[in-house]
Amino acid sequence: MTDQSFETLAIHAGQAADPATGAVVPPIHQVSTYKQDHVGGLRGGYEYSRSANPTRTALEENLAALEHGRRGLAFASGMAAEDCLLRTLLRPGDHVVIPNDAYGGTFRLFSRVVERWGVEWSVADTSDPAAVRAALRDRTKAIWVETPSNPLLGITDIEAVADVARTAGARLVVDNTFASPYLQQPLALGADVVVHSTTKYMGGHSDVVGGALVTGDDELGEELAYHQNAMGAVAGPFDAWLVLRGIKTLAVRMDRHCANAARIAELLTGHQSVTEVYYPGLPGHAGHETAAKQMRAFGGMVSFRVTGGEEAAVRVCDRARLFTLGESLGGVESLIEHPGRMTHASAAGSALQVPADLVRLSVGIESVDDLLTDLTEALS
Repeated sequence: MTDQSFETLAIHAGQAADPATGAVVPPIHQVSTYKQDHVGGLRGGYEYSRSANPTRTALEENLAALEHGRRGLAFASGMAAEDCLLRTLLRPGDHVVIPNDAYGGTFRLFSRVVERWGVEWSVADTSDPAAVRAALRDRTKAIWVETPSNPLLGITDIEAVADVARTAGARLVVDNTFASPYLQQPLALGADVVVHSTTKYMGGHSDVVGGALVTGDDELGEELAYHQNAMGAVAGPFDAWLVLRGIKTLAVRMDRHCANAARIAELLTGHQSVTEVYYPGLPGHAGHETAAKQMRAFGGMVSFRVTGGEEAAVRVCDRARLFTLGESLGGVESLIEHPGRMTHASAAGSALQVPADLVRLSVGIESVDDLLTDLTEALS
């Protein structure tokens, strides 16, 4: 099916009709163990659902197809996926380059957990390949990239940083959560591994927590699968089914997210209470040309800074009504949050600390006119 369009793959890849009943939706195999025909005689390779489950297999095959990878792996959360990946790639004494505006949870994993394994890390402006190159060390084994980044919507040229990684003999990891595979496919641009929080746009309905890894390297895929089974933080069958359900409408939802976000960014750019807008779709954004080159559209996330400092930003969050005050992103409903006190509080006092007057929006698929009215009132 690799020659078919994204929209077709999203609905059909890994999801053949059930051979027993003809059901067009994969069944939820809510089961822990499987009958064996004789010792070692497994049906379809299934013995225990931590190792493999048919519903999870459907999701993993679908994820691999959407990212044009060779192996997809589904986890209990995005952080579980990151944890598995890092423990597969790294050994004590190794070094990783991470973005200077990484997601707070990723920063916490490196600074509070990975560091205790004896792994070193340093930050770099990944939008600048020269800065990434300068941050390399003899034992750099991975370069970690978010593009667009969370929450400052920074853009990294994946092809350029992939060249840096290859030269250094390091793996390039791209967190593709903000873009989704509909807008951007990092493996085709030279990345070694793609990370997703499937909680976000892939699930799309704020009703599931999940994560994923996709790679185009068969050998690395086998290593990741070994660690996934050994560590055990796998996606449950119902969670896998929910993500599959969400993926079917990913393309049409992302089109609406992107269209609404562009209108929101336009409003904010001309508002007297807003000092800066972060949205790669704006021609003045530093990464606009790169984003236009490697993305289908510019995404549904918008961040901005307000006059009046931190308290003013908090008031905007509190005054919004249609934009729901809450963490996470990528659902059909619009969300608003204060990163400094919420999603990125763990980065306070570090090189990754976000501006105190920053507000982040996850723009949903409601009527854009209603969203514009709500935001205008919140800013007034």
